[in-house]
Amino acid sequence: MTTIDTTYKTARGRAFNFSAGPAVLPEPVIEQAQKDLMDVFGSGMGVCELSHRGAQFDRILEEAEADLRAVGKIPGNYRVLFLQGGATLQTAMIPMSFLPEGKTADYFDTGKWASEAIKEAKKIGGVNIAGSTKDTDYDRLPDFASANYTDGAAYRFFVSNNTIFGTQFADLPKSDAPIVCDMSSDIFCRPIEWAKYDFVYASLQKNLGPSGQALVVIKDDFLATAPDDTLPKMLDYKVQAAKESRYNTPNTFAIYLLGQVVKWVQTEFGSLEAVEAYNKEKAAVLYDYLDAQSFYVAHVKDPAHRSLMNITFRCPKPEQDKAFIEQAEKCGLTTIGGHRSIGGMRASIYNAMPIEGLRALVEFMQRFADEHA
Repeated sequence: MTTIDTTYKTARGRAFNFSAGPAVLPEPVIEQAQKDLMDVFGSGMGVCELSHRGAQFDRILEEAEADLRAVGKIPGNYRVLFLQGGATLQTAMIPMSFLPEGKTADYFDTGKWASEAIKEAKKIGGVNIAGSTKDTDYDRLPDFASANYTDGAAYRFFVSNNTIFGTQFADLPKSDAPIVCDMSSDIFCRPIEWAKYDFVYASLQKNLGPSGQALVVIKDDFLATAPDDTLPKMLDYKVQAAKESRYNTPNTFAIYLLGQVVKWVQTEFGSLEAVEAYNKEKAAVLYDYLDAQSFYVAHVKDPAHRSLMNITFRCPKPEQDKAFIEQAEKCGLTTIGGHRSIGGMRASIYNAMPIEGLRALVEFMQRFADEHA
């Protein structure tokens, strides 16, 4: 077997990082963070050394929220919270606050993170599976039109993008109940119609920053339905909102880095409409190639169900997958192995992945296929 000897690099000489998360960050953000780790705002202090009650961090927090609202067009009747514990903690906090005794919440089972959220919610209250594609290994999405809804549901929950299997919803479930959505792996990859959502959350480490931090956007009317002073304070959305995400010492560096990523989106794209157009252009490079050849097998066949953020595929034989991943790594196309639950390969192409990375990947794929066909 011949090893492909090409080395692919970004414009700054770095590898093309296809990791599903923690994932690629915009290179200008990394360079700015390097400077600010030593001295931010000319304060003589690094960004990780700031008091979370001090004027410098006040500025970081205020700018992060203001920029999020501006770029994301988040209305004024929604609270923006920066919470610890990532998306995983949200799967428990949500039913603790919004699934009261005697009520049922509708959940759509579309993959690992949805199923994990279902498990957590069942510990708290009643859960109804409104739709699932588990029987086909999550290679498509449930049909909202034929969903099994609960009358008077406390809320309806879905994950907008399936990181592991590579599916993404293009629309929302029809609902007379509040809509709760995990947007961890596709938030800010396209515009968001906020009026249709009551609660959105996302871990940062895919499209918005580092791991360990979650962004929560919650409608005031929905927040008002949370219980008063019955939950531990760290798990109480009302406390977190009243204390502006600073009930305890927050992850100051994660919030800073989130703010820098959003500033980069403003500078690089100007709008989420432009971000979406670029993401569609990037994804088309790989999807068009997959659909035009016969060596690789795409996990998600229906274009209507395919993700703009995570593209999954495999070689004809498992041993070829192993060779593909090893050779790609040596060529500077890193962290492209699929999740252990399905194997194969997964190209995660979040906002910060340049289109040159997709072109390099397709070139590598063609050369690998020529050698192994």
